[in-house]
Amino acid sequence: MYRRSYLLLVVIAVFMGAWAVVTAVSLDRPLIDPEGSFLGPSWLRLPLLLGGALLLDLLPRTVWVSKGKPAQMPAIFRERWRTHWTRERLTLVGVGIVCFYVIYVCYRNLKSFLPEVNPAMYDRELHMLDRVLFFGHEPGPVLHEVLGTFFTAHFLSTIYLWFIPLVAILVTVWLVWSRNISFGWWFVTSQGIIWALGTVTYYLLPTIGPGLEYPFLYTDLTRTGTTDLMISLVNARQGVRWGTGEAQGVAGFASLHTGVTLLWALMIQYTVRNKALRIIAWVNFAVTVVATIYFGWHYVADVAGGIVIALVAFWVGGLATGQRFERGGLRPNVVTSAPSSAVPASSSH
Repeated sequence: MYRRSYLLLVVIAVFMGAWAVVTAVSLDRPLIDPEGSFLGPSWLRLPLLLGGALLLDLLPRTVWVSKGKPAQMPAIFRERWRTHWTRERLTLVGVGIVCFYVIYVCYRNLKSFLPEVNPAMYDRELHMLDRVLFFGHEPGPVLHEVLGTFFTAHFLSTIYLWFIPLVAILVTVWLVWSRNISFGWWFVTSQGIIWALGTVTYYLLPTIGPGLEYPFLYTDLTRTGTTDLMISLVNARQGVRWGTGEAQGVAGFASLHTGVTLLWALMIQYTVRNKALRIIAWVNFAVTVVATIYFGWHYVADVAGGIVIALVAFWVGGLATGQRFERGGLRPNVVTSAPSSAVPASSSH
């Protein structure tokens, strides 16, 4: 039933893996684990992630439903395993985590290799476009003047920085708890597509962003966690360029912060019934867009590029998982992880 999605996700992972390996060999550079020693080496981390997904669902629920009574726990545990952890769910979690992990690790390595593969820079052109769009003004400083540079800076920095942990958290949430299996495949497949497309756009139009190319425009901002992150990225980039570092993480076009947060918002809009969560998702997207310009991470064109690849990923991922987009809205491919008697067929997330 999910052959197209399964195949597409695996093909993307293989493509990204091959691209990363070929690039590393041609540059005589090693492939690195972007997260360093967190949770140990990769061969250990994947089993830990898979096992962690299982335990995160089974143990807290068992304790909660049993109200801490040991005698009731085995039956509750077995019932949850039978109704939720079906073969389809186990396949989704296993394939989803492995493929997304491969795609993300390769994305990080390919991003690091970019300055050596394509040293051309298009910051001047995109900066000129920004000035045209803002009638001769700089987008970042305009936002500084309108929004202020202290309290707003801290707020936007917080929103911008929580993107990094949310990437893994939301993939896990959709894989483990989406009651409609097709929505879990849709989410992880779309994530694979957008991270791959983002990598391609980095290579097609290399930039480092206005905050790094024109840092004098952002000196009025108070120091935040985002400031520290940008400084660390500059230092890492210089280390790679001068042969003293292993990895760098600077690339501007397209804005994956914009694209991924838009993809989250679209997925929540179409697969989650809770109105409050929908509002939070769209506000998060809007605030993230403002933050990318405010701190100088991206040009306006980067934001537009992020929106385009998000829409492509959402649409292609939906088609691959059997969703039908019609004039009146989405007609979902509804297949639950539990027997039909246990979960209503219309249940989503």
